[in-house]
Amino acid sequence: MPRYTKLFNLIFIVFMHIKNIQNHNLFAYRRLRRAIGYLGIFLPFILVLLSLFKFFGTSIQPSISHYYFSNLREIFTGTLCAVGLFLICYKGNGNKVIWKNDNLLTNLAGFMAIGVAFIPTDPIGSSCTQCTLVAVGLKELHYGFAAILFLTFAFLSINVFTIGQEPNKEIPISIMNENNIYRFCGYGIIVCIALIPFKLFGHATLVFEAFALFLFGSSWLIKGRALGDKGAIGEKLYREHNTTDTEEAEAS
Repeated sequence: MPRYTKLFNLIFIVFMHIKNIQNHNLFAYRRLRRAIGYLGIFLPFILVLLSLFKFFGTSIQPSISHYYFSNLREIFTGTLCAVGLFLICYKGNGNKVIWKNDNLLTNLAGFMAIGVAFIPTDPIGSSCTQCTLVAVGLKELHYGFAAILFLTFAFLSINVFTIGQEPNKEIPISIMNENNIYRFCGYGIIVCIALIPFKLFGHATLVFEAFALFLFGSSWLIKGRALGDKGAIGEKLYREHNTTDTEEAEAS
């Protein structure tokens, strides 16, 4: 438990920070979306990068989930908990259609992310000396949480993010339109998860999980307008004529 003191403190700080921005401000929500996107993209890259240094005493694991049993466990659990809290506190739009209900899906994804963080897969061999919060043997439950988490990410990209773009007949729909990107990311996540059980090559699970998280993060970054929205970017992605980034215009 002492190892988790800093982690729980971090989770509390993240939670309080999120509560402070729950004022339904459009630009605050964009920043929250970007935070979720960056966390999703960088988690696998940071874990693998740190695994290359002997100082951390951790080899590259067969999956992201197996980092629970490594010296990088706090990064794995802490990042997933942060993503989970961001998603739970994210107040999206309601919808009578369940698979288009932003608020319901983000809450579900948030709880699944926390479940994946604290209910581990089975360890490699007998190396479970670091299992302190839950018992070993919950692999099926862990996989269930992970599957629901990634499928929810896909539903958000395909069914939720594609709602609400303002129609603009003056600007033709580009192949790089945000809705096309959301659908590509959503269906890409589904394909990655479907390929994991086949173990196509060494570390296939890790690679497909990392790519699925990259697609998830990319869709949230586009939704959060991480690339800005002025000029050609605004026209191609969002079908908007903006001479300056809308956030910069609001700030000034």
